[in-house]
Amino acid sequence: MLKLESLSVFYGGIHALRNVDLEVADGKIITLIGANGAGKSTMLNSVMGLVKAASGRILWNGEDISGKDTRDIVSLGLVMVPEGRHVFPNLTVEENLRLGAYRRQDKAGVKADREKCYGLFPRLRERRRQPAGTLSGGEQQMLAVSRGLMTSPKLLMLDEPSLGLAPIVSAMIFDIIREINRNGTTVLLIEQNAYAALEIADYAYVLETGNITMENTGTALLNDEGIRKAYLGEG
Repeated sequence: MLKLESLSVFYGGIHALRNVDLEVADGKIITLIGANGAGKSTMLNSVMGLVKAASGRILWNGEDISGKDTRDIVSLGLVMVPEGRHVFPNLTVEENLRLGAYRRQDKAGVKADREKCYGLFPRLRERRRQPAGTLSGGEQQMLAVSRGLMTSPKLLMLDEPSLGLAPIVSAMIFDIIREINRNGTTVLLIEQNAYAALEIADYAYVLETGNITMENTGTALLNDEGIRKAYLGEG
């Protein structure tokens, strides 16, 4: 599905990614963990065409999309939910969801997907006529994820979806990510909450100062002594 081959990216004069190789298999949850400044968000931005690669390739179903415009990348079925939510605060919940589907022409499908989002996040249905700026942080994250789902993505990329959320809300977000994946959407998850992220991952990568330093199944990394000391606060 998605494959990065020897991807190198400079960001603001910094060598943010160094010959990164990473693969996202169809139907899986793939997690990328790492400290602040490791290059995780830069990687997603480069996949979406927001940051240009210095070298290497980004392949989508075998097609090199490295030089494509972001709009064209979204049309292929890749969607990113950015860190910080970035909802439209003066628009209602429902208007935010409609904007997520702005490229779609299938009205019946859009309506069905909106109902699916309300099914995943009942609180959004209750607040569908409220301005998004009046929602709590957790509700705004629910809206950001739902807006991403309204594009009908093949690959949903989530950048720090639990950041700043209360533990109970964070746990609910991870449960929903599992549900989204069970419903057929492939997920690439970037997270600092390493325990929760590895717990739901089929496969995971560790990014340190722009380099992939480890990769394995989520379970294997969760049980790795070095990972437990570095990212889970043990030892």
